[in-house]
Amino acid sequence: MEYRLLGRSGLKVSVLTMGTMTFGGSEKVGHTDQANANRQIDLCLDHGINLLDTANVYNAGVSEEMIGVALSENGRRDKALVATKVRFKMGDGPNEIGLSRHHIVAQAEASLKRLKTDAIDLYQVHEWDGLTPIEETMEALDTLVKQGKVRYIGCSNYSGWHIMKALAAADSRHGQRFVSQQIHYTLHSREAEYELVPITLDQGLGILIWSPLAGGLLSGKYRRNGGPEAGRHVGGSKEPPVPNWDRLYDIVDVVVEIADARGVSGAQVALAWELGRPGVTSVIIGGRSEAQFKDNLAAAELKLTDDERARLDKVSQPPMLYPYWHQTFTAADRAGPIDMTLLAPFVEEDRRG
Repeated sequence: MEYRLLGRSGLKVSVLTMGTMTFGGSEKVGHTDQANANRQIDLCLDHGINLLDTANVYNAGVSEEMIGVALSENGRRDKALVATKVRFKMGDGPNEIGLSRHHIVAQAEASLKRLKTDAIDLYQVHEWDGLTPIEETMEALDTLVKQGKVRYIGCSNYSGWHIMKALAAADSRHGQRFVSQQIHYTLHSREAEYELVPITLDQGLGILIWSPLAGGLLSGKYRRNGGPEAGRHVGGSKEPPVPNWDRLYDIVDVVVEIADARGVSGAQVALAWELGRPGVTSVIIGGRSEAQFKDNLAAAELKLTDDERARLDKVSQPPMLYPYWHQTFTAADRAGPIDMTLLAPFVEEDRRG
């Protein structure tokens, strides 16, 4: 297992992270009981994964509780880093939602109890809260770090300007900065390349990727001629939205062609592509079964060739938006290395005429 530094921090995390949304969940996302959760956690730890990701909102705290039980029963809390999140509604009261100081502190205390631990290794704000001043949110997170209840902080599902506003608020008070952002970034959904990947490289954030297989859409199971009878998308999941199914199937076709030629699963190819993208620290894998986890774990050892990457890059290339299309032919002469992570394919195409 490879380990990478999480942003500008000195914390090393495995390139694969264990996702736990299915723990105690509904049939829509999978229902993992305690015994199976214990086995899955042991499996991942034994394969070198050292980061478990959860959230207080996952099955109303049950996911956190099950992780707490598993790590305390197997005596492996010191072998695992635990990441959880705060933001969404956790009760009926008007202050049991959002990123106010009140909600953040209360939910951190609740998560610590459920996880049966003294400190949360990575505490992430789960989504933007436009009603709470960002200064209040960052100060509350900073306080938790100073108290030793949280070790590192990160964000999830923030836009580019949200991240920069939060970092500016932290810097102005010499407070704790985000070390990471958890985002959706796949062969099918490459919107992060417009702002979030460049911000990661410029500001020293790590990237954790959630739902790296787009809820199974990139696994190779969903094809033009049909798909599985059960699964998240059979039930009408809206994550991620698919405005153009033909484009999705074009991507899947290439994924499957490469997978068949290499004798691996489509899921492994899609995950390996993500692990080679600029700024990516770790990819969060999940599964309804041990078999799914074992297949995903193998992606850590799969190295795609330059030609395979080029084929995947080309079929999944997102359209160039303004102001970037303008920059490709008016500012390329002054584009820096970070700019070129987005502009390079289009600048090269423009130069070829």
